[in-house]
Amino acid sequence: MVLLPKVLELTSQSRWDINKVAVVMDMREKMFFSELPAVLKKLKRRGEDYRIIFLDADDGALIRRYKETRRLHPIGGEDLDAGIEAERGLLGELKNTAHRVIDTSNLNPHQLREVIFDYFRGSLPEKRLNLTIVSFGYRYGAPSDADIVMDVRFLPNPYFVEDLKSLSGLDPKIKEFVLEKEETKEFLSRFVQLMHFLLPNYVKEGKSYLTVAIGCTGGMHRSVVIAEQLARSVAEDGVYNIKINHRDITKS
Repeated sequence: MVLLPKVLELTSQSRWDINKVAVVMDMREKMFFSELPAVLKKLKRRGEDYRIIFLDADDGALIRRYKETRRLHPIGGEDLDAGIEAERGLLGELKNTAHRVIDTSNLNPHQLREVIFDYFRGSLPEKRLNLTIVSFGYRYGAPSDADIVMDVRFLPNPYFVEDLKSLSGLDPKIKEFVLEKEETKEFLSRFVQLMHFLLPNYVKEGKSYLTVAIGCTGGMHRSVVIAEQLARSVAEDGVYNIKINHRDITKS
């Protein structure tokens, strides 16, 4: 606990712009509660803008959680009731000084996350999902880090057109060949609609990175065209960081 002011001092001297720090400390440290008031007063004198968020729960919820995890109470050991009572006594002063007390008794982890995010949302930067769209060839295997994999081998293949087979999906002739097909138009309409539904929900869930892999046989034609079209459609929303990787475009 006594190191907290030093931690804040080091972050302020960092060559990076660090203006938000979250600190988690183990209350089982014997000196924690005796040192806490003095440390908080020191931070206040220095003009540090800090917030204490106190997570509380009723006895029934705490007992249920300990039984579900099969862990001993850090203070009471096997005597759970005594441990909870002692813990409340130790934390009483801290709870009274907290800027926000959140009753977590009936909250699941996702709901708790939303409550905390709502509290800090005004001071948080806008969160942007980092979306990577990968085109690939099944001949070389699907990307192991893909969150979503879409197989477009059902689309007409320009590889079997002699004048087109040597061109890549970045060539206007390949793009026209693939996109003019009725099955491609319907597929793209449905696929883009699905992604417009999924992406905001991934952001809501707290996901920062998402990889969408689109595969055809060799990764040179159809998957490249569809990846480019998907990126263009999603980019219109203006709320995602988009990167395209045509992994196998030069292999076929």
